[in-house]
Amino acid sequence: MRTRTLGQGFDVSALSLGAMGYGKSREIDDREQMIGLLRAAVERGMDFFDTAESYGPWTNEVMVGEAFSGMRDRVKIATKFGWDIDQSTGEHRGGVNSRPSQIRQALEGSLRRLGTDYIDLFYQHRVDPEVPMEDVAGTVKELIAEGKVRHFGLSEAGAGSIRRAHAVQPVTALQSEYSLWTREPETEIIPTLEELGIGLVPFSPLGKGFLTGTIDASSTFAANDFRGSIPRFAGEARDANLALVELIRQIGARHDATPAQVALSWLLARKPWIVPLFGTRTLSRFEENVGALEVTLSDDDLARIDSADITIQGARYPDHQLRRVGL
Repeated sequence: MRTRTLGQGFDVSALSLGAMGYGKSREIDDREQMIGLLRAAVERGMDFFDTAESYGPWTNEVMVGEAFSGMRDRVKIATKFGWDIDQSTGEHRGGVNSRPSQIRQALEGSLRRLGTDYIDLFYQHRVDPEVPMEDVAGTVKELIAEGKVRHFGLSEAGAGSIRRAHAVQPVTALQSEYSLWTREPETEIIPTLEELGIGLVPFSPLGKGFLTGTIDASSTFAANDFRGSIPRFAGEARDANLALVELIRQIGARHDATPAQVALSWLLARKPWIVPLFGTRTLSRFEENVGALEVTLSDDDLARIDSADITIQGARYPDHQLRRVGL
């Protein structure tokens, strides 16, 4: 598999697999299948994987640690701190918490659950407005000096927070939502990353499934599917947004590529330091997504996307979740 370089010389596979859906807030009946998928991804050349203490909490990291037991030297693991999780019970108390003592306790828990003595990339999951970013970055800097962390990352942080953190401890990567239907980072975030030499790991590169072409005007969501609460998946907004899917379907037809492959190829074409992070629970979807590395969009394709008269309708999160983004 091809590789890319994020900030601070961190070389990783050009695509990354997110494990969030495996055991998040529940035990899933295909856990062994998911472990098999993670291992199969390594055998196919992927080495960059994403988890977090809050996924479960904790069950996800345990599963990832089990999946990579005996192959730690072949993988690069990103995990996250920053939510207010009771480090004794695992209770997710709902808010954010990036106090230095909490960061250290979260790290020790993650190391134990993942069965490792270091984390390759340690992200702050969300900015904590009650803790100065300098204190957060300073704590991670200490952990790097102690050899327990190799790289520092931020998630969904605004440009000001990125600059403040980077001034204390160079940031390797920002993880934020960026895709054909979420292009807001192009205004301020991407120029900031380019200036500072920080990589971007876009999550939801397939628009939470919308850009795969599998959702249409008749689609419904189960009660426990969070997409049912997202404005751009609802009613008239969803119907209008299908125009984007039709566009990438047409472009894909020129390359014998699926809509998902076009969406990922578009991200790969934006900057050489962008490493899209996707999630899947099936090997067939994994192989489809990795096939995006063989799709090269032409300048005409890229210009057609940029000039399309399509405005995405609906917010990407409900209002209460958006309040935590871009601080």
